[in-house]
Amino acid sequence: MSHRLNVVVGITGGIAAYKAVGVVREFVLAGHDVHVVASEHALRFVGRPTLEAISRNPVHSDLFEGVAQVRHVAIGQAADLVVVAPATADTIAKMAAGLAGDLLGSTLLATTAPVVIAPAMHTEMWQHPATVANIATLRARGVHIVGPASGALTGTDVGPGRMSEPSDIVAAALAAMGPRDLSGLRVVVSAGGTREPIDPVRYIGNRSSGRQGLALAAAARDRGADVVLVAAHLESGGPPAGVRLVPVSTAAELEVAMRTVSATADVVIMAAAVADYRPETVADEKIKKETQGDELTLRLVRNPDILRGIVDARPAGQTIVGFAAETEPDDARLLELARAKAARKGVDALVVNRVGWTEVFGQADNRVLVLGDDGEVLATAEGAKSVVADSVLDVILSIRAGGAR
Repeated sequence: MSHRLNVVVGITGGIAAYKAVGVVREFVLAGHDVHVVASEHALRFVGRPTLEAISRNPVHSDLFEGVAQVRHVAIGQAADLVVVAPATADTIAKMAAGLAGDLLGSTLLATTAPVVIAPAMHTEMWQHPATVANIATLRARGVHIVGPASGALTGTDVGPGRMSEPSDIVAAALAAMGPRDLSGLRVVVSAGGTREPIDPVRYIGNRSSGRQGLALAAAARDRGADVVLVAAHLESGGPPAGVRLVPVSTAAELEVAMRTVSATADVVIMAAAVADYRPETVADEKIKKETQGDELTLRLVRNPDILRGIVDARPAGQTIVGFAAETEPDDARLLELARAKAARKGVDALVVNRVGWTEVFGQADNRVLVLGDDGEVLATAEGAKSVVADSVLDVILSIRAGGAR
């Protein structure tokens, strides 16, 4: 980070609070102005003099201090970055509920800066359904989660729940500030998997969870874009905060929505898994085996090529990226299939990944190749789908810098 940031470090009441001193120190050594907001319980683990000496600023803890300066909201309003380390299960629950019963809660509600939390708790607490749901809620709102790591906890316990190391937290927090290199651009992302109805209760679908599309939408938002997410049956949470959602179900609905929103987009990323075929007819009532017998025959008809249609209708200057999921095990053959598809679709870039029974669909990680319109490999990316998303966006910016169609 090239400029001095106003960083608020929230410290809450867990034994990992002692490691928060290292977080504060790392930010100070990096040249940033650090203000600690500590809960009363946190100050029972780490003394105020220690935190003030390391941060070089007064420590704030009382909701009623600085009332004349409206400090309970002023701290959050002035922040460029807010980091909560450790974030206890109690703190995470309060954040998810939007509670502001203490100074840190008020600060978090008053800030529009990126928020990064480093959870720390016992394994059972981290894995409890309430905590899992609260973390999902915070992620959907754009909160960045660092860790927790797996390792020694208090007592003799070992497992996931250990707070990440201070250097890792600081690195992730500064990365969350991110480039704003998509500011001024309108980005449309499709995500999820379409479902083609057979009757009122059955459908033909696929195993896409929508995770990669959600990651692309969130990353584009974080980099300053105005994002529209056209989503079919997301199985991994709702849309990221600040992203406009257009829900669809079938390929036909997706086609209509994508044609509408892409007409004025600068960038279109077609990450949804679209059914190639749909039933020719849809039964008005549930098909019953008592009337059908031992066999049921479905006649399928081909769905329109949505991506090709968007390419054919594209306005000047629009950048279009497609996705290709293939089960081909041979790398050379996979690349050959991808190059043929990129040429057939007419896209500026094609993101290719190998899928299978246990690969990619519904998983947190991905591994992709990104091909250009000439079939050359522009990038490879592997790891969390958020990491893959940023790599794809980097390629898009490179293409646009070279002159989009």
